[in-house]
Amino acid sequence: MIRHTILAAVLALCVAGAASAEVLKPVLARDIDAQGIDLGAVSGVVYYTAEPDGFRVVATLAPRGEDAVPVRVEAILAPGQSVVLSTPHGVGKAPETVQISRRADTVLVHKATAAAIN
Repeated sequence: MIRHTILAAVLALCVAGAASAEVLKPVLARDIDAQGIDLGAVSGVVYYTAEPDGFRVVATLAPRGEDAVPVRVEAILAPGQSVVLSTPHGVGKAPETVQISRRADTVLVHKATAAAIN
């Protein structure tokens, strides 16, 4: 029941705006600090919890305007590590990219610049 409540709250916090190097706060008990992420045709939210092995970053993504099952991506980040989420746009076009990185005890979410991929 708690997982459903947290998921519902996280999805309710979803915003369409792009993240630009915003700092996330860890999820503590029932307080949720989620950041909206925008990858063009796909959007969602990201949050993290402090775990013994590192910060567990959770991103839940779904296509815009579709009644599709969301996809959740999880990663444990140690200081200095990062994870990149992206959606392609075709040959020769740069993908929409969001980087989630851990700097010491801080998690940052920002739009990343990506070169066009052939």
